[in-house]
Amino acid sequence: MEDDKIIGLFFERSESAIQELAHKYEKICVKVSLNILGSVQDAEECVNDSYLGVWNAIPPRKPDNLMAFLCKIVRNLSLKRCTYNSAEKRKSNYGTCIDELDECVPSRHTVESEFDSDELSKQIDRFIASLDKTNQFLFVRRYWFTDSYESLSRVTGLREQAIRTRLSRIRANLQKFLDKETVT
Repeated sequence: MEDDKIIGLFFERSESAIQELAHKYEKICVKVSLNILGSVQDAEECVNDSYLGVWNAIPPRKPDNLMAFLCKIVRNLSLKRCTYNSAEKRKSNYGTCIDELDECVPSRHTVESEFDSDELSKQIDRFIASLDKTNQFLFVRRYWFTDSYESLSRVTGLREQAIRTRLSRIRANLQKFLDKETVT
């Protein structure tokens, strides 16, 4: 079913909207959540919670891209669960990905940083847009979807070490780009 029709079902408050949403996007949602959490049970729970989140958000919102809207909700719920789980000293792939980006993306927890985060997001978007398609794919899949190196290797056909090297260079270039834009 097309996204516009699924959104229409949400506006009609039809319960079949959730069924259609799950039918179309469950696999990608579980993958996003599982990459962050590393637990099938936690991932499935976050995905199910995300359907309720979409139900509560549509209406009044009408997303332009339903998959991105849903994946963002799944990702945010998964990150909250990851934070909760990490309080219990559990390790996830998400933590590893974030550790890799720590060197080039500033992390400030102040009122000013909330204002600056929107600008940082725009600058990172500009940086990603400047990359070639393969490097864009690798960066987004690693740091947004938190795909493992092994998974990226299977999808791209590149060796894991080649991917690690490319991402290391991309992070270094991101650092230079952000320094030039005076973010840090």
